[in-house]
Amino acid sequence: MADEGAPFRHPIDWRNPEFYDGEALERETRRVFDICHGCRRCFSLCDSFPRLFDLIDESETGELDSVDSSGFKSVVDACTLCDMCFMTMCPYTPPHEWDVDFPHLMLRHRAADRRAGRRHTTASKRLAETDRNGRLARTFAPVMNWGSARDNRLTRPLMEAVAGVHRDAPLPRYQRRTMLDRAAKGGPAVNRQAPANGRKAVIYATCFANYNQPEVGAAARKVLAHNGVETVVVYPRCCGMPQLEEGDIERVADNARHVAGALGEWIDKGYDVIALVASCALMLKLEWPLILPEDPAVKRLAEHSYDICEYVVGISRSDGLAPGLAPIDGGITLHLPCHERAQNVGRKSADMLALVPDTEVSIIERCSGHGGSIGVTKGFHETALKVGRTTARRAREAANPYLASECPLAGAHIVNGMARQAAKDGDPAAGAPAAGRAHHPIELLARAYGLA
Repeated sequence: MADEGAPFRHPIDWRNPEFYDGEALERETRRVFDICHGCRRCFSLCDSFPRLFDLIDESETGELDSVDSSGFKSVVDACTLCDMCFMTMCPYTPPHEWDVDFPHLMLRHRAADRRAGRRHTTASKRLAETDRNGRLARTFAPVMNWGSARDNRLTRPLMEAVAGVHRDAPLPRYQRRTMLDRAAKGGPAVNRQAPANGRKAVIYATCFANYNQPEVGAAARKVLAHNGVETVVVYPRCCGMPQLEEGDIERVADNARHVAGALGEWIDKGYDVIALVASCALMLKLEWPLILPEDPAVKRLAEHSYDICEYVVGISRSDGLAPGLAPIDGGITLHLPCHERAQNVGRKSADMLALVPDTEVSIIERCSGHGGSIGVTKGFHETALKVGRTTARRAREAANPYLASECPLAGAHIVNGMARQAAKDGDPAAGAPAAGRAHHPIELLARAYGLA
């Protein structure tokens, strides 16, 4: 009999030796996999579930009891920790007595593999070092961007052979001037006539906005300043999502303590905390408190953290936005990434773009397939394209000049998938949005204000 009550997640018991014990993990995996086998609601979410069900269906008895445990690795490898099975599909999450949390079970496998010296991919360890990569790459940004360009037939095959990065996967470009560098030159003037004047927010730049797309941070600061919000930019360290994907929970915990301490000083001064990337907002608000449930600084940060779109929508509802929004020529195709949806605050990027007058917004609420750093690896990129095929097709069918996603990796992956499908159809010109790239929704709001 299921218990009543809203779904919740248990703290991650990563400091308990049993968390890594092979026999205990085997028992729990078989228990959960047997429940998944009897349900199968998640078969269309990602590649983990088709792999699991194929293992069972092709076994001697057609049941889990005849599946060798060695086959479980393929299921674990395909999980992107998107949390969608837990958030949107699974009827057996806590407080149900069956107590199923599939993503955190996959995380436990990765953590156990890491402790035993095993890895689930060949390339993601290098890709996961976002701060190191960003610091090095900014010095040689033109050379790095030349070498990582997909059309570079000299370097990309070499990267595939040496680093395990698929030669056709789009890679983020690096900037010489980081978001912190640009913020040091000063910020936009605050509109003292705006209804929300008096608010203060510290923008947690995130590794991606700092090193790869500082224009997202610039757009956010302009929109907030126009709406009376004073902002500062802080970037103590990466949120640790790439390390979470690797099962390095101790490293994530260390990052959480460090960042929570740095941002806590701004909370003391009356500042709200805003994250620019959905994955990072998810870490601050939900994953860190499950990893360090006893840490008051982490708990306090979670209570004061907002996703950028969530924050703007909050201003519109409590104070009202400053006037000046104008229609955006043509429509917008908005992808709702998994880590936006997993924050469980509603479709805030859609709510925000709905504030733009006389502009049609076509919403795609489906996984892009990318899955973080694993999405560009030689072993997974084609799978990522397969999982995201429907999303790319819907984006092509919408045929809007603008494509937007709060996840920059998802946005680039969708554009890549659109181009792949267009080339297969013999119509390469229809393979990308008219703007040539995916935007962050806050960039389009800045455009509607005439700020970009």
